[in-house]
Amino acid sequence: MNVTYAIRLLLAGGAIWALAAVGPSRAVQAPRLNWYKGNLHTHTLNSDGDSTPAEVAAWYRANRYHFLILSDHNYFTEVDGLNAVYGAKERFLLIPGEEVTDRFGQAPVHLNAYNPRGLVEPAGGSTLAETVQRNVDAIRRAGGLPALNHPNFGWAFRSKDLLEIRDLSFIEVYNGHPLVNNFGGGGFESLDEMWDALLTAGRKIYGVATDDAHHFKNWGRQYSNPGRGWVMVRAPALTAQDILEALAAGNFYASTGVELADVQASETELRVDIKPQSSQRYTTYFIGPGGQTLAKSVDNTAVYRFRGERYVRARVVSSNGDIAWTQPVFLAN
Repeated sequence: MNVTYAIRLLLAGGAIWALAAVGPSRAVQAPRLNWYKGNLHTHTLNSDGDSTPAEVAAWYRANRYHFLILSDHNYFTEVDGLNAVYGAKERFLLIPGEEVTDRFGQAPVHLNAYNPRGLVEPAGGSTLAETVQRNVDAIRRAGGLPALNHPNFGWAFRSKDLLEIRDLSFIEVYNGHPLVNNFGGGGFESLDEMWDALLTAGRKIYGVATDDAHHFKNWGRQYSNPGRGWVMVRAPALTAQDILEALAAGNFYASTGVELADVQASETELRVDIKPQSSQRYTTYFIGPGGQTLAKSVDNTAVYRFRGERYVRARVVSSNGDIAWTQPVFLAN
């Protein structure tokens, strides 16, 4: 007689439950998951970067990234040839991408397409929300996952504008370009506040950190250099399918330098294990609806026990200013 076992997969995006029917003498093994470091937003000479796709791929591989998306403005870079040279099983992978670049009036509208089948033309629109929505829809028709890039670039968006958008997968909660106003100001929300406004309204959307790198030949705070923001994705293998599925499920965290050893969510708690670096100290903020800080911890293993919130996420801040963002755990009310 078969027995049904419930196997809980504790992944970065929250508790995911899988049911499997197995015989009484067999155990179901959950797939082994690995952490992969990747950058989702990068430019080359194919738009406004200063280096060739090969030079850019070489930089990320040499700096121990596992995967890279080349996202030039309204240009689709084929990556098969680059993968033939720079790709290596379980070491490095290029995934296709594009920064679909549009505008409404004076507001820049930039959305990344992760792994589209080909070029996605900017769709335009008669309102700001319609412009975003039509581009989101075009990216999905091309088989890509849509991400809203640097919402405060040109002070283009407020959260109320984004509440009209459907099927947006990701929002940049950090972008390494020096002109994108990550922290808001003058009445404009920070990207963290914008993200929480969407989550509070019931949107299931994940936060990413990116380089938005343009400059590989000149270095300094005034340049958009690589190595400033990335994601750590937990997946069974370094393949485009596994990485995209993990991103879509929220099985990753975003970082500007804080490294997490583990993130686990159960039906009762969210646990964040920090990997300490040199003399750094860490504060973990557990954040819920309305952007409210529910609790904070100074322990390297930070635990929050749920109290009926709609969602909970964690923001880990290092004493040197680096940050890591876990993805929200969505809880049934």
